[in-house]
Amino acid sequence: MTKSICLTFMQKRSIISKEASIIGTITSMILVLNGPNLNLLGTREPDRYGLESLEQTVQKLTQLAEKQGFELKSFQSNAEHELVEKIQKAVVDKVEFILLNPAAFTHSSVALRDALLAVAVPFIEIHLSNIYAREEFRHKSYFSDIAAGVVAGFGTLGYELALRAAITKLQG
Repeated sequence: MTKSICLTFMQKRSIISKEASIIGTITSMILVLNGPNLNLLGTREPDRYGLESLEQTVQKLTQLAEKQGFELKSFQSNAEHELVEKIQKAVVDKVEFILLNPAAFTHSSVALRDALLAVAVPFIEIHLSNIYAREEFRHKSYFSDIAAGVVAGFGTLGYELALRAAITKLQG
């Protein structure tokens, strides 16, 4: 009779980290995923979302991650299936943490939720605006209950706060 051993993501990471200390250092990968319309950041409703572009935000995050010894990759899409595919590929790509701004998919995407549950990579949900201070339909998130944390209402600074939290958790 064979026994199955199921490990949580953090248990797997602990084993990998112990092996890495014997072999040498490894760089942990953090993936930043952005949903629909975030390609317009900096020009779309700047009074609500600010003047900083997505490219500028990602550049700052990349520098911060590298200073802490982490690799950061970023992807934005207006297409739900492309985001699902990135999430599904996260394990193969050795992503250890996801920073997710699902944007409008926050309130509708069971597909993204299921993908996140399937890969079991920890993630932080990010929103530029405070979704609870906006229209009623924006108050429901398909991700908050399965996220490691939620950052909302701090504009692009929210990405940095989420990155710092992810790094702290990974260094754990």
